[in-house]
Amino acid sequence: MVEIHALDIADPIRTQAILRRYGFQFKKSLGQNFLTNQRVLSEIVDAADLQPTDIVVEIGPGIGSLTEQLARRVQQVIAVEIDSRLMPILDETLAPYDNVQVINQDILKTDLKTLLASYPGHGAVKVVANLPYYITTPIMFNLIQGEIQPDRLVLMMQKEVAQRITSKPKSKHYGSLSISVQTLMATNIAAIVPKTAFVPQPNVDSAVLVLQRYTESPYRISEPELFEKIVTGSFQQRRKSLQNNLCHIFGKNQRDQIVDLISSLDLPAQVRAEQLSIDQFIALTDQCAERFAKH
Repeated sequence: MVEIHALDIADPIRTQAILRRYGFQFKKSLGQNFLTNQRVLSEIVDAADLQPTDIVVEIGPGIGSLTEQLARRVQQVIAVEIDSRLMPILDETLAPYDNVQVINQDILKTDLKTLLASYPGHGAVKVVANLPYYITTPIMFNLIQGEIQPDRLVLMMQKEVAQRITSKPKSKHYGSLSISVQTLMATNIAAIVPKTAFVPQPNVDSAVLVLQRYTESPYRISEPELFEKIVTGSFQQRRKSLQNNLCHIFGKNQRDQIVDLISSLDLPAQVRAEQLSIDQFIALTDQCAERFAKH
C-alpha cells in the first residue's frame, strides 16, 4: 500500500490550503470532484500495477495529488487537464517532477499517439483517470479502441457504471455495455469509493475500475458490426424476449427463422438477452450472419 505523507499534495490539509490560496472554484459543468481520501489514492496506485519503465497517461489531474504519486514510480507521466485555471496550480505542485508533462486540452481532442512517440523506449502504456460522470463512456471507449492501445486502465467512475461494465449474465446490471467492454478487456472493480472521499461531494458513490487488455482475447468475433447491432438491439427492451427483439432487428416476417435459430442454439423459446453469455451472443451472431445476410 502506498504511504501518503504530510508534505504530499494528497494530504487533505495541504489540498485545502492550495485551493484556498488560488481561490479555486469548482466548475459543475466539468464534473470536478477532487479526491482527498488517502486510502483510495493508494488503492488507485496499487491497482495500476506500475513498473519503473511505464508511461502513464493521466486524465484530469486536478491539483496533482495522484500525478505526484505516479511520477515517483514511472518513467513518464502525461497529464491531460481540460481546465486552464488549474495550470498555475499544477505548475507549482508538480515543479519537483521533471518527468511530468501537463497538457491543457480536452482528452477527446488530444493526439496521444504523437505525444507518446516523443518518449521512445518506454515500457507499458497505462491510463489512470478520475472521469467526469457525464462523459465516462465516450472517454473510456476512445481509450480502449483508440490508436495508443493502453495495456491497463484504472478509471474512477460512478459505481453503477462500473457495476454494469463488470456484470455477468443473469444479473440486473448485465447489458450491452458489459459485453462491449468485456469482449475487449478483462474487467475488475478494485475498490468502492464513498462520495465522502471527494471535494465537493458528488451525489453518488464511485468505484475504481481496472481494465486489462487481453494477452490473447478469449473471444473470436467474425462479424463485429453485426455483433454490435445484435447485442445493442437485444437489450433495447430488456423485458421483451430475445425473439421479439431479434424480430425488431431483422423484421417480423423473419419470426419463424428466428424461432428456429434460437432453438438451434439450445436456448429456451422465451429467453431474454440478459441470460445469454458473450459466447452465446457470438454464436447467435454467426447464425444470424448466415440466415440474414442482407440485413
